[in-house]
Amino acid sequence: MAQVNATLPSSERNSTRTLATCAAVIAALYFGSEILVPIALAILLGFVLAPSVRKLQKLGLGRIPPVVVTVMIAVVFLGALGALITTQLRDLANDVPRYERTIVRKIQYLQGMSTGGSMQRIEDAIATISKAVNRQPEAQVVNGSGSSAAAIQQTTGERPAAAPMPVEVIAPTPSAIDTILRVSAPLVHPIATAGIVLIFVVFILLQREDLRNRAIRLFGATDLQRTTAAIDDGAKRLSRYLLTQCAVNTASGIIVGISLWLIGVPSPILLGIIFACMRFIPYVGPVIGSILPLVLASAVDPGWSMVIWTGAMLLAVESVIGQVVEPFAYGHNTGLSPIAIIIAATFWTVLWGPVGLFLSTPLTVCLVVLGRHVEQLEFLDVLLGDRPPLAPSETFYQRLLANDPIEASDQAQKCLSEMSVSEYYDAVALPGLLLAQGDVAQNRLDHDRQEQIKAAALDVVEDLERDAPGDDQPDDRQKFWSTGKPTEATDADVATKPDDLVPETPPQFTKAGSVLCVGARGPLDDAAAAMLVQVFLGHQIGARCESYTALSKTEIDHLNVEGVALICLSALDGSSPAFLRFVLRRLRRRAPKAHILVGAWWRIGGLRDTDEEIDQVVKDPKVTTFVDAIRYCLSQPPEGVVVAVDPIETAATLPAVVPALS
Repeated sequence: MAQVNATLPSSERNSTRTLATCAAVIAALYFGSEILVPIALAILLGFVLAPSVRKLQKLGLGRIPPVVVTVMIAVVFLGALGALITTQLRDLANDVPRYERTIVRKIQYLQGMSTGGSMQRIEDAIATISKAVNRQPEAQVVNGSGSSAAAIQQTTGERPAAAPMPVEVIAPTPSAIDTILRVSAPLVHPIATAGIVLIFVVFILLQREDLRNRAIRLFGATDLQRTTAAIDDGAKRLSRYLLTQCAVNTASGIIVGISLWLIGVPSPILLGIIFACMRFIPYVGPVIGSILPLVLASAVDPGWSMVIWTGAMLLAVESVIGQVVEPFAYGHNTGLSPIAIIIAATFWTVLWGPVGLFLSTPLTVCLVVLGRHVEQLEFLDVLLGDRPPLAPSETFYQRLLANDPIEASDQAQKCLSEMSVSEYYDAVALPGLLLAQGDVAQNRLDHDRQEQIKAAALDVVEDLERDAPGDDQPDDRQKFWSTGKPTEATDADVATKPDDLVPETPPQFTKAGSVLCVGARGPLDDAAAAMLVQVFLGHQIGARCESYTALSKTEIDHLNVEGVALICLSALDGSSPAFLRFVLRRLRRRAPKAHILVGAWWRIGGLRDTDEEIDQVVKDPKVTTFVDAIRYCLSQPPEGVVVAVDPIETAATLPAVVPALS
C-alpha cells in the first residue's frame, strides 16, 4: 500500500487521504452515538443558556451562582412542560372512547361514498375472480391429509389417530419488583441520557472560556485571529439562531393552541406543544405537527366544519410564520442553503435517529462556520453554505462561455433591482470580460470562442435595452441609467461637480454619432464597447460603435469619423503599451480634430506592471469604469471641440448600433 501511495500524484494522495478521513469521521459519529449525542445536546443547550449566564454574571453574582440558577430554571421549566404533556395525554386517552362512534360513522360514510362507484365495481370483479380461481370440489370434511375419516376407517379398518391435546403455558404471577422493573426499564435510558446532558451543560457553562482556549490551541494556535473569529462567529450565530427559533416556535405553538381552543378541538395545550416541537424539524415538522389536530377535529365533530376550520387555521399560521416571520427573524443567521438543510436532516437522521433530525440544522451550522474559517474545510461552506458558489462576474463569464445569454440576462435583471445598468456593467460585466481576457492571454480561448462570447454579450445588451424604461417614465429611466453621485475626480483627473450628475447632456455630445466607441484589439473589446454605447445612449449621448477590425492597417482609412467629437478606445488588455501607442497614433492621424478617451478597463482588476509605462507613453485621458466615462462626457467638454448642435431623437437606441459589431 505504501508503494502504491508513493506512485500516486500528490493531489490524488490528498484526495484519498481526505476521503479516508471523512469515512473515519462518519463511522465514529455512527458507532459513537451513545456518547456523542449527549455531548451534542449539552453543547447546544450551552449555547442557548450562555447569554442568560453572561447577563447574570454582569450583575455581580459571581461565576457559579448564575450557572446554577440558569440550569435550575431550565430544569424546572422542562419538568413542568413534561408534567403538562403527561396530564394532557392522560385526559386525551380518557376521552378517546367518546370519539370512537364518530370516527366509525365517518369511516362508514367514506366507504359508502364509494359503493356503486368505479372502485366498488373493480373490487367486486376482483373478488369474483378470486373465488373462481380458489374454488375446490365439494367433499366431505377432511383431515389434514385430504381424506375423510370415514374413508380411512373403511379402507384400513383402523381408527384414525385422535387429535393432539392442546397445551397452554401459564406464566407465574409477576411480583411487585418484576412489575416495577418492567415499567421502569424503558425510562432508564432517557433518564440516564438527561442526567449526562445536565452534567455536561453545567461544566460547559462553568468552563466555557477554558474550553474556548483549548479549542483555539487545538485547531489554530498559529492563527489566533482566524480561529478566534471562527469560534466567536459560530457561537454568536448558533446562540442567535437557537434563541430565535425557540421564540418563533413557542409563539407559533401558543397561537395554534389558542386557535384550537376557540375552534373547540380537545387538548389544545397538548396540540400546541406538539406543533411547536415539530417545527424544530425542518420542512416536514409542521406537516407532522398538523396531523393530530386534524384527526381530533375529525373525531369530535360529526360534520366536517371543524376539520375545515382547523386545516385553514394551520395553513394560515404556517404560511405567515414560514414566509413572513421566519425570514424577517432569522435573516441569514443560519448561513445554510435550502438543499443543505434537507441533506443535513437526512444525514443526521441516518446517523443518530430522531435526535439527529432535531439537531441537524445546528450541527450543520457548526460545519459551515468551520468551512468559512478553516481553509482545509472550505468545501463544507461551498457545499452547504448559502453564499453563491460563484461571484456574479464569474457567473456572467460562465454563462457567456456556455453560450447561454438568457440566463446571463436573468442574472442582470436580478442585479438591476439593486443597481443601475452602469453600475452593473462596472461591477459584473466588465470583470467577467476581464476573466475572459485572462483566458485569452493564456491561449485558452481561440478566436471562434471569443466571437461566441462577444455574440452572447451583445444578446445581453439587447435584452437590457428592450427592458429599459421609455421617455414617458423619466424617474424610472433615470434610476435605470443613473451613474450615482460623482466622485471628486476620475482616473482621467476630470473635474466634476459635487452634486448629482447634470441631468442635461452638453449639446456638443447630443448629435448622433458625436461619440465613437471602438474596440482596441479583439472581439471582447468590441463587447465592452457595445455596453459603453448603450450606457452613453441612456444618458442622451449620441454614441455609436465600430469593431476593432476598423483599426487595422487596411481598414483605418475607411473608418467613418464624420462629426465625431470624442473617440473612446475600449481596451481590456493593458499588457502592451506599444500596441496602445500604435493604435492611438492611427486614430489621431485619422481624426486629428477629435479628442480621445482611453477606456482602461483592465484597471478594474488592479494595476499592472505595465501601467506606469502606459501612463508615460499615453497622454490621453484614461477612465477605469463606465461611470467615469459618463462623468467625463457630462462634465464640461474639452476645449476646442466644436460640433453642430443637433439633438438625437429618442428612437436612436442600441439595436441600431449592435449590427455594426455582429
